Amino acid sequence: MSNSFITFGEGRLTIKDVVDIAMSRATASISCNPQFEQKINSAVAFLDGLLQEEGVIYGVTTGYGDSVTVDIPLDLVNELPLHLTRFHGCGLGAYFDEVQGKAILATRLASLCQGYSGVDWPMLERLRDFINHDVIPQIPQEGSVGASGDLTPLSYVAGALVGERNVMYQGEVRAAKEVMETLGLMPITLRPKEGLAIMNGTAVMTALSCLAYERARYLSRLATRITSLASIALQGNSHHFDEILFSVKPHLGQQQVAARIRSDLRHVEHPRNSPRLQDRYSIRCAPHVIGVLEDSLPFFESTIENELNSANDNPIIDGVGEHVLHGGHFYGGHIAMVMDSMKTAVANLADLADRQLASLVDTRYNNGLPSNLSASSEARKYINHGFKAVQIGASAYTAEALKLTMPASVFSRSTECHNQDKVSMGTIASRDALRVLQLTEQVLASTLLAAVQGVRLRIRQNQLSRDDLAPSVGAMFDDIDTLFPMLEEDRPLESVLRETIAAIQTQKWALYEKA
Repeated sequence: MSNSFITFGEGRLTIKDVVDIAMSRATASISCNPQFEQKINSAVAFLDGLLQEEGVIYGVTTGYGDSVTVDIPLDLVNELPLHLTRFHGCGLGAYFDEVQGKAILATRLASLCQGYSGVDWPMLERLRDFINHDVIPQIPQEGSVGASGDLTPLSYVAGALVGERNVMYQGEVRAAKEVMETLGLMPITLRPKEGLAIMNGTAVMTALSCLAYERARYLSRLATRITSLASIALQGNSHHFDEILFSVKPHLGQQQVAARIRSDLRHVEHPRNSPRLQDRYSIRCAPHVIGVLEDSLPFFESTIENELNSANDNPIIDGVGEHVLHGGHFYGGHIAMVMDSMKTAVANLADLADRQLASLVDTRYNNGLPSNLSASSEARKYINHGFKAVQIGASAYTAEALKLTMPASVFSRSTECHNQDKVSMGTIASRDALRVLQLTEQVLASTLLAAVQGVRLRIRQNQLSRDDLAPSVGAMFDDIDTLFPMLEEDRPLESVLRETIAAIQTQKWALYEKA
């Protein structure tokens, strides 16, 4: 584990902070700042005082949701939060993986450390301990409508903290209580507000959005580099990315994409002039497609980070000012909108790359490359099929990605006796976005290998030399050339595709780091 520390309760956290913790590149710590300590201590003391005065506090001395009209006898108040964790233990579907689970822990800790949730130190410290010891609650992916927050999935975090659920630890699924005993950690006893505080918020969807953002940002750059390689392989017209041309349509992200491709193609030093005046849209309009995502990324980033650095449960406890504020900060509308928008922009990258791949394999459009990019000998070309099936697969992945772009946020359902009568569906949108990212990574991996094969064929045909490639393009070409030998005789490509997808997901290639 890294020696880098991310301090909770002391300044704004970033998407990168959450991702670094999720990837075990950083360790969590809790602020010792006196002002932060005062926030936590004053909220706890304020709640204790209200209980002694028999104050009415939603979810503390009342039932939850539609049951708000039910007054809880004071002798049962301490049991109420435990019941909340138990009756929400009905999630279904696959479990979030360990990286996702760890991001969820970090995101919930970030919200509670705003100091407006009325939680005590043991809960904050145990969340920190779970993060740092890689004790990851098993959390089902399905069952949240995104308001009142991620109640059901987060109940599995709460249940693990009290020692009643399963966790993933050292590659095994084990009982939370057993793992805590192994580590010398005590299960916590939930205080009156703490069950609601940990569960009634947007931590799951926000955690997933942090992970999704990092992947989307990388794919924007990868799709740009693939476009450059495809243009080289197709002998495209580099004038399509001219600086003057893009100065008259001033979307900054689009201009940046065009500038990156222009640099990759070495347009100034070695302008590539195609026999065609105009390339097909999948090459010529690539900056306009990728640019939509590139221009959206700053909005995605600021919105996700605002949610990450918010107190998003209910009620809000202002211990210093002694207010209990009932509202709807658990509503995940902002994350839902970001994820619905992101998955659409990302799916368009899949569609773009799929069309580029279709041009590369088709002798009607690939400007003299062999059918399906097969590098077989003349005598054996009749039985070799190159990238034919890879292109079929890419088409399938693209279709599925496009199908998933239906916005989840418009599918609000009235739930919980019509108390939750308008909900965000933010967690479903986030899960959809992750699936679209996976499918798009599969398409980009397919097109990347095909583009490299196309460039190799141009070199073999003496229409291009390796030295013609810009240094950064050449370095990536060489790396993939080592990973993926020239496809001369048909062979199964699943393993190299999976290896390429893994390289994409670990962001193996540094792309336009200075641009």
